Amino acid sequence: MALKTVLVAIDDSELAEKVLQAVGDFQLEPATKVILVHVVTSGTSDFEMGADRPHAQGDELPYRKVERLLQAYQEKLLCQSELEIVSGEPAAEIVRLANIYKADVIAIGCRGLTGVKRILEGSVSSQVVADAHCSVLVVKAK
Repeated sequence: MALKTVLVAIDDSELAEKVLQAVGDFQLEPATKVILVHVVTSGTSDFEMGADRPHAQGDELPYRKVERLLQAYQEKLLCQSELEIVSGEPAAEIVRLANIYKADVIAIGCRGLTGVKRILEGSVSSQVVADAHCSVLVVKAK
């Protein structure tokens, strides 16, 4: 089965490299589109931060850093690609974008949280696997 669209959810950790390497193992065709996604989590609730309002100037610097990181990954790809930097709850945004782009597969990393830390922080990859309409490749940190 040829993949038409691959959504790659990455953050700014070293795990992002492993996720991209795993996607590279798919031997993607030039016609395949890769969507590189980064979700910025905000400390405020949806009610406090409207999507249609401009953010404070201080928020621009982290956005630019993420954009440059994604562009560096994008340059290494041998197929079509797009960047998506969104704000919100990571699992929900990843699934939402996968639906919009009609992704054939989602590639995401798993930090391997256990115990109380997993309960408190939750597992984005587990939530994506549960909610996604398509297959999910989970790349483990170890």
